[in-house]
Amino acid sequence: MPARAPRLLVIDRDGTLSRDPEDFVRGPDDWEPLPGAVEALARLHEAGWRIVVASNQAGLGRGWFDTATLNAVHARMHRVLAQAGARVEAVFFCPHAPDEGCDCRKPAPGLFLQIAQRFGVAPQQLVAAGDSMRDVQAALAAGCDTHLVLTGQLAAWRGVGRPPELPANVACHDDLAALADALLARGAPAGDAGAAA
Repeated sequence: MPARAPRLLVIDRDGTLSRDPEDFVRGPDDWEPLPGAVEALARLHEAGWRIVVASNQAGLGRGWFDTATLNAVHARMHRVLAQAGARVEAVFFCPHAPDEGCDCRKPAPGLFLQIAQRFGVAPQQLVAAGDSMRDVQAALAAGCDTHLVLTGQLAAWRGVGRPPELPANVACHDDLAALADALLARGAPAGDAGAAA
């Protein structure tokens, strides 16, 4: 196989792809995509990007909802994405409460390491995007190409500038649409079929 960098984007769910309610997404009716986010993923999918979700789901560990409910939320997410021509290939989530001391709850890097192993790539080949410093810290700890979108926990910085605590090697974007613009502007590796014109 030709050596080329895979285009694999790992995104956070709540606050990055979808609205981040104060008391968790507790069912399918609570899941609402952010404006322009689904269309951004559709553009990336059309250009050959593979997209994976990595999300903390402490509500499972706290008993606020069960796995069947979480699966129903993700079924709705997949339907909404498919209607727009977008696709998420897999959803990785941490089911633990914050006090359980796991290695998969962001800001720990475990979810990114699991994704890299599942897709047979080095963590450094993953592009990661989220809306919080927790997302940034986890992605950096795994060695990913790390991006922040200003649509969730750090949305107050949108239109203002970079959060001062953001490391210099992390790119900052207004939203997923702006991230998609930046990734598509990089172009595709030579000979990569399905690339956007």
